[in-house]
Amino acid sequence: MQIWAGLGNPGPQYAMHRHNVGFMACDVIADMHQFGPVQKKFSGWAQEGRIGGEKVVLLKPATFMNESGRSVGEALRFYKLEPDALTVFHDELDLAPFKVKVRVGGGLAGHNGLRSINQHLGPDFRRVRIGIGHPGHKDRVTGHVLGNYAKAEMDDLAHMLGAVGAEAGWLAEGNDARFMSEYALRMQD
Repeated sequence: MQIWAGLGNPGPQYAMHRHNVGFMACDVIADMHQFGPVQKKFSGWAQEGRIGGEKVVLLKPATFMNESGRSVGEALRFYKLEPDALTVFHDELDLAPFKVKVRVGGGLAGHNGLRSINQHLGPDFRRVRIGIGHPGHKDRVTGHVLGNYAKAEMDDLAHMLGAVGAEAGWLAEGNDARFMSEYALRMQD
């Protein structure tokens, strides 16, 4: 069994923020793989389903980004899982828009959601890093991260999220390299 947590902030006013791309990824995966109904639990919203032969719980913490670790920690403790059963989908400033990379562990890159999870569980969890690009100057980072995707980006956003959802089976199998290569191929279409 695995927990896949998408990071974001709850509420319609945040729905299209770049910082909420983890929530968006969970929504697309749930739809594409016909997950069960949304349940309020673990201080967030959870959906259960199967991807390939793996049971996966998708979790969107409702604790706001800076307290994501509280929700994720509740879920792991409930299912008696270790951090290696966790995958976190999150925005990444240091990747070009719509690039996706997967890694286990690593730095926090100033991401408060990752910092919170790290404080609750340690660093050894898998991350699906979804590029949002850097605005060029540190003074513009907050506005960029907490800004909506532009209308001109919507087709690319939908294409990226669809590719993540379509190739999620490789993540469920633990084949991160194959996920990234298949994702890259889909993005060329």
